[in-house]
Amino acid sequence: DINRPLLLQVSRFDPWKDPLGVIETYRIVKREIPEVQLALIGAMAGDDPEGWQLLDRVHQESAHDPDLFVFTNVAGVGSMEVNVFQRGCDVVIQKSLREGFGLVVSEALWKEKPVVAGRAGGIPMQFPKGFDHYLVDNVDECATQIVYLLQHLGERGEFGRAGQEQVRREFLLP
Repeated sequence: DINRPLLLQVSRFDPWKDPLGVIETYRIVKREIPEVQLALIGAMAGDDPEGWQLLDRVHQESAHDPDLFVFTNVAGVGSMEVNVFQRGCDVVIQKSLREGFGLVVSEALWKEKPVVAGRAGGIPMQFPKGFDHYLVDNVDECATQIVYLLQHLGERGEFGRAGQEQVRREFLLP
């Protein structure tokens, strides 16, 4: 429903990306903002049995929640659809417990979307100055920051613009 707030995480279904923690976070946010929705989008690899088991658990968690959506490349969701979700969401979550660079953070920031993310790997270096309090260590902190952003449109805009400038300045070539 494009008239209701949408949270988004784009990542592999991998324990280090913490999709179950994202669902827990979403449920905490939903207590304060009942109209919120969550979309989890991830790519699946045929040779990753742990990923398929985690996806099954995510599907079980989402089965009775009409506001929790799970999409994969197996169902035909590709880069164009990911782009639409990134541009259409209100807040991007990247609640990684371990991470390399975390390119999806820069992708979201480039699209002027605020990001609430785990303090892992290369994620902190992507955050613009003054917005590092949106780097979180647990589901409660994550939910608190998301609620704040959903309730403060101006802060979302400032974060998004600062994030785009950070990506332009630090990660794009001339």
